[in-house]
Amino acid sequence: MNAKDYLDILHVAEKLKDTPRHCTTTQGRTESVAEHSWRVSLMALLLRHEFPDVNIDRVVDMCLIHDLGECFTGDIPTFIKTDSDRSVEDSLLNQWVSSLPDEVSAELESLYAEMKAQITKESKIYKALDKLEALIQHNESPLSTWAENEYELNKTYAFNTVEFSDWLTELRKEILQDTLDKIDGGV
Repeated sequence: MNAKDYLDILHVAEKLKDTPRHCTTTQGRTESVAEHSWRVSLMALLLRHEFPDVNIDRVVDMCLIHDLGECFTGDIPTFIKTDSDRSVEDSLLNQWVSSLPDEVSAELESLYAEMKAQITKESKIYKALDKLEALIQHNESPLSTWAENEYELNKTYAFNTVEFSDWLTELRKEILQDTLDKIDGGV
């Protein structure tokens, strides 16, 4: 890949720094998609020793790229995102990925296909971490920023996504306890 192509990719990805997510940070500032993707990636890296049979580098790769489609559509919260929204995002992302240099395009297409299929343990871990990070962030954000439906959503969301792993199921239970404590404390 030449330097110009490399910079072009980075310029597109930079949009995620300015793409707001539905959630806020601990201080009440609107979180960006880039911040979410960074922490999901960090979460994967930190699991290297919990999943020694898994290619954690591949999981980190998935976490880094999982929301690149939002460069083109913005972030739409999962509880209002429609199949049509997903289709538009996927189409725009696929067009962009196919326009990249061959070696990059092939690598990203392979990762996205694996992520979509949700067959490998790597893809299942990425998907679980993506959902769990959103829950963790909600628990860290001020309760005053929560939408009404999030009180119940934070109690039930992603349990089915982690059921393949005892460790991730235990993490989900800890997140639930944080949610209950937050709601009970009213902060």
